[in-house]
Amino acid sequence: MVEMAIAMTLLLTLMLGFVDFGYAFWQWNAANKAVQVGARMTSISTPVVSGLATVTDTAPSPEQIGGPIPTGTYGPYVCTGTGGTGTACLNGNGEFDRIFYGDDGVCGAGTGRPGMCDLFPRLQPANVRITYTSSGLGYWTRPGGPVPTITVSLEGLTFQFFFLGGLLGFNNINMPSMLSTVTGEDMRSSYP
Repeated sequence: MVEMAIAMTLLLTLMLGFVDFGYAFWQWNAANKAVQVGARMTSISTPVVSGLATVTDTAPSPEQIGGPIPTGTYGPYVCTGTGGTGTACLNGNGEFDRIFYGDDGVCGAGTGRPGMCDLFPRLQPANVRITYTSSGLGYWTRPGGPVPTITVSLEGLTFQFFFLGGLLGFNNINMPSMLSTVTGEDMRSSYP
Protein backbone atom coordinates (compact mmCIF):
# COMPACT_ATOMS: atom_id res chain seq x y z
CA MET A 1 0.00 0.00 0.00
CA VAL A 2 2.84 2.38 0.83
CA GLU A 3 4.56 1.65 -2.48
CA MET A 4 1.26 2.15 -4.30
CA ALA A 5 0.69 5.50 -2.58
CA ILE A 6 4.17 6.74 -3.52
CA ALA A 7 3.93 5.44 -7.09
CA MET A 8 0.41 6.86 -7.60
CA THR A 9 1.49 10.27 -6.27
CA LEU A 10 4.41 10.43 -8.69
CA LEU A 11 2.34 9.04 -11.54
CA LEU A 12 -0.50 11.49 -10.92
CA THR A 13 1.92 14.43 -10.71
CA LEU A 14 3.60 13.33 -13.94
CA MET A 15 0.26 12.88 -15.71
CA LEU A 16 -1.07 16.27 -14.58
CA GLY A 17 2.25 17.82 -15.62
CA PHE A 18 1.78 16.43 -19.12
CA VAL A 19 -1.73 17.90 -19.22
CA ASP A 20 -0.46 21.31 -18.09
CA PHE A 21 2.39 21.39 -20.58
CA GLY A 22 0.00 20.26 -23.32
CA TYR A 23 -2.23 23.19 -22.37
CA ALA A 24 0.82 25.49 -22.49
CA PHE A 25 1.53 24.32 -26.06
CA TRP A 26 -2.11 24.99 -26.96
CA GLN A 27 -1.78 28.52 -25.52
CA TRP A 28 1.38 29.07 -27.57
CA ASN A 29 -0.27 27.88 -30.80
CA ALA A 30 -3.47 29.86 -30.18
CA ALA A 31 -1.50 33.05 -29.49
CA ASN A 32 0.60 32.49 -32.63
CA LYS A 33 -2.51 32.06 -34.77
CA ALA A 34 -4.09 35.14 -33.18
CA VAL A 35 -1.08 37.29 -34.08
CA GLN A 36 -1.12 35.95 -37.67
CA VAL A 37 -4.81 36.78 -38.05
CA GLY A 38 -4.21 40.21 -36.47
CA ALA A 39 -1.43 40.97 -38.96
CA ARG A 40 -3.60 39.92 -41.89
CA MET A 41 -6.56 41.98 -40.66
CA THR A 42 -4.29 44.98 -40.07
CA SER A 43 -2.83 44.74 -43.58
CA ILE A 44 -6.27 45.07 -45.19
CA SER A 45 -7.60 47.68 -42.76
CA THR A 46 -7.35 51.43 -42.55
CA PRO A 47 -4.22 52.32 -40.51
CA VAL A 48 -4.83 52.51 -36.76
CA VAL A 49 -2.07 55.09 -36.21
CA SER A 50 -2.33 58.80 -36.89
CA GLY A 51 -0.22 60.48 -39.54
CA LEU A 52 0.63 57.46 -41.69
CA ALA A 53 -1.76 58.36 -44.53
CA THR A 54 -0.18 61.82 -44.93
CA VAL A 55 3.49 60.75 -44.73
CA THR A 56 4.08 60.83 -48.49
CA ASP A 57 1.67 63.61 -49.45
CA THR A 58 4.51 65.97 -50.32
CA ALA A 59 7.62 64.88 -52.21
CA PRO A 60 10.95 66.28 -50.98
CA SER A 61 11.38 67.98 -54.36
CA PRO A 62 9.06 68.46 -57.37
CA GLU A 63 11.07 66.08 -59.57
CA GLN A 64 10.52 63.25 -57.04
CA ILE A 65 6.71 63.27 -57.43
CA GLY A 66 5.70 59.75 -58.46
CA GLY A 67 9.17 58.44 -57.66
CA PRO A 68 9.86 55.54 -55.27
CA ILE A 69 9.94 56.04 -51.52
CA PRO A 70 13.24 54.75 -50.11
CA THR A 71 13.21 52.25 -47.24
CA GLY A 72 13.47 53.96 -43.86
CA THR A 73 11.85 57.20 -45.02
CA TYR A 74 9.23 57.18 -42.26
CA GLY A 75 8.29 55.40 -39.07
CA PRO A 76 8.14 53.42 -37.11
CA TYR A 77 4.61 54.32 -36.09
CA VAL A 78 3.71 52.25 -33.03
CA CYS A 79 0.45 51.81 -31.15
CA THR A 80 -0.96 49.44 -28.57
CA GLY A 81 -4.55 48.40 -27.91
CA THR A 82 -4.68 50.33 -24.64
CA GLY A 83 -1.88 51.80 -22.59
CA GLY A 84 1.45 50.01 -22.59
CA THR A 85 4.37 51.33 -24.60
CA GLY A 86 3.62 53.50 -27.62
CA THR A 87 0.45 55.49 -28.22
CA ALA A 88 -3.05 54.04 -28.10
CA CYS A 89 -4.27 52.69 -31.46
CA LEU A 90 -6.94 54.81 -33.13
CA ASN A 91 -10.39 53.32 -33.18
CA GLY A 92 -12.47 56.19 -34.51
CA ASN A 93 -13.46 54.11 -37.53
CA GLY A 94 -13.75 50.87 -35.53
CA GLU A 95 -10.72 49.33 -37.26
CA PHE A 96 -8.85 48.27 -34.10
CA ASP A 97 -12.00 46.67 -32.67
CA ARG A 98 -12.52 44.80 -35.96
CA ILE A 99 -8.91 43.55 -35.87
CA PHE A 100 -9.17 42.51 -32.23
CA TYR A 101 -12.80 41.27 -31.95
CA GLY A 102 -13.55 40.29 -35.56
CA ASP A 103 -16.62 41.11 -37.63
CA ASP A 104 -19.12 40.22 -34.89
CA GLY A 105 -17.55 42.59 -32.31
CA VAL A 106 -17.31 40.04 -29.47
CA CYS A 107 -14.81 37.42 -28.34
CA GLY A 108 -15.77 33.79 -28.84
CA ALA A 109 -17.51 31.91 -31.58
CA GLY A 110 -19.41 34.19 -33.88
CA THR A 111 -20.14 35.08 -37.44
CA GLY A 112 -17.92 36.60 -40.10
CA ARG A 113 -14.15 36.88 -39.95
CA PRO A 114 -12.66 36.00 -36.57
CA GLY A 115 -10.63 38.50 -34.61
CA MET A 116 -7.57 37.96 -32.50
CA CYS A 117 -9.49 37.27 -29.29
CA ASP A 118 -11.66 34.68 -31.04
CA LEU A 119 -8.55 32.55 -31.45
CA PHE A 120 -6.99 33.25 -28.04
CA PRO A 121 -9.70 34.21 -25.50
CA ARG A 122 -7.28 35.35 -22.76
CA LEU A 123 -5.92 38.08 -25.03
CA GLN A 124 -6.56 41.70 -23.99
CA PRO A 125 -6.23 44.83 -26.18
CA ALA A 126 -3.28 45.97 -24.03
CA ASN A 127 -1.33 42.87 -25.15
CA VAL A 128 -1.48 43.91 -28.83
CA ARG A 129 1.23 46.11 -30.36
CA ILE A 130 1.00 47.28 -33.99
CA THR A 131 4.00 48.81 -35.78
CA TYR A 132 4.07 50.42 -39.23
CA THR A 133 7.49 50.92 -40.86
CA SER A 134 8.74 52.02 -44.26
CA SER A 135 8.95 49.11 -46.69
CA GLY A 136 10.31 50.92 -49.71
CA LEU A 137 7.04 50.31 -51.58
CA GLY A 138 4.78 53.00 -52.93
CA TYR A 139 5.63 56.37 -54.44
CA TRP A 140 5.72 60.02 -53.40
CA THR A 141 2.25 61.67 -53.41
CA ARG A 142 0.54 58.26 -53.59
CA PRO A 143 -3.18 58.74 -52.75
CA GLY A 144 -3.92 57.25 -49.35
CA GLY A 145 -0.30 57.24 -48.23
CA PRO A 146 2.56 54.75 -48.34
CA VAL A 147 2.57 50.95 -48.42
CA PRO A 148 4.05 50.07 -45.02
CA THR A 149 5.44 46.91 -43.50
CA ILE A 150 3.11 45.99 -40.64
CA THR A 151 4.21 44.06 -37.56
CA VAL A 152 1.65 42.86 -35.03
CA SER A 153 3.07 41.49 -31.79
CA LEU A 154 1.72 40.17 -28.51
CA GLU A 155 3.39 41.16 -25.26
CA GLY A 156 2.82 40.63 -21.56
CA LEU A 157 1.18 37.20 -21.78
CA THR A 158 1.86 34.27 -19.48
CA PHE A 159 1.47 30.52 -19.72
CA GLN A 160 -1.07 29.42 -17.12
CA PHE A 161 -0.56 26.17 -15.17
CA PHE A 162 -3.64 24.88 -13.39
CA PHE A 163 -2.59 21.57 -11.85
CA LEU A 164 1.10 22.22 -11.33
CA GLY A 165 0.37 25.66 -9.93
CA GLY A 166 -1.89 24.21 -7.26
CA LEU A 167 0.07 21.03 -6.53
CA LEU A 168 3.67 22.14 -6.77
CA GLY A 169 3.42 25.92 -6.56
CA PHE A 170 4.51 26.60 -10.15
CA ASN A 171 4.00 30.25 -10.99
CA ASN A 172 2.78 31.33 -14.38
CA ILE A 173 5.68 31.63 -16.84
CA ASN A 174 6.06 34.64 -19.12
CA MET A 175 5.26 33.81 -22.73
CA PRO A 176 7.93 35.11 -25.12
CA SER A 177 6.82 38.01 -27.28
CA MET A 178 5.58 36.74 -30.64
CA LEU A 179 5.05 38.68 -33.83
CA SER A 180 3.91 38.43 -37.41
CA THR A 181 5.03 40.80 -40.17
CA VAL A 182 3.20 41.45 -43.44
CA THR A 183 3.25 44.11 -46.15
CA GLY A 184 0.31 46.49 -46.40
CA GLU A 185 -2.13 45.97 -49.25
CA ASP A 186 -4.19 48.22 -51.47
CA MET A 187 -7.43 46.64 -50.20
CA ARG A 188 -7.63 49.20 -47.40
CA SER A 189 -10.62 51.48 -47.41
CA SER A 190 -8.34 54.56 -47.27
CA TYR A 191 -6.58 53.60 -50.51
CA PRO A 192 -8.10 53.91 -53.99
